[in-house]
Amino acid sequence: MSTASTRLPEGRYSRTSDERADRKLKIIGAVLAVALLGLVGWFGYHYVVQNKISAEVITFEPGKESVKVHLEVRKDAGATGYCTVRSQAEDGSVVGRAELRFDGNATVIDKVFTLRTTSPGTTAELQGCQAD
Repeated sequence: MSTASTRLPEGRYSRTSDERADRKLKIIGAVLAVALLGLVGWFGYHYVVQNKISAEVITFEPGKESVKVHLEVRKDAGATGYCTVRSQAEDGSVVGRAELRFDGNATVIDKVFTLRTTSPGTTAELQGCQAD
């Protein structure tokens, strides 16, 4: 007994419409993948290059009427701007907020400050930094 081949003979018939559609879909998919990769790269580059000031809350000590915050700021030499820090109560309501200004030529600034609160604050979070 022999088994019948389901493949068509080579070169006898032209491409089927399914093969053409598959090729078009592969090309479209490749073009879209390259475009998406380029877009992600552009946004990443833009974020890194344009971010002149960044900061991090190192430690905080909550109190009854204030929160003591240790903030470390990294910035370009000569860049000016500010960082916003807030404190929240146990129920999540905002009880204190401050904007700290930074200027000068120092590239790393360690700042310890007292954030006054309207009721006992349990957190100190960095909301973000903005360059002028």
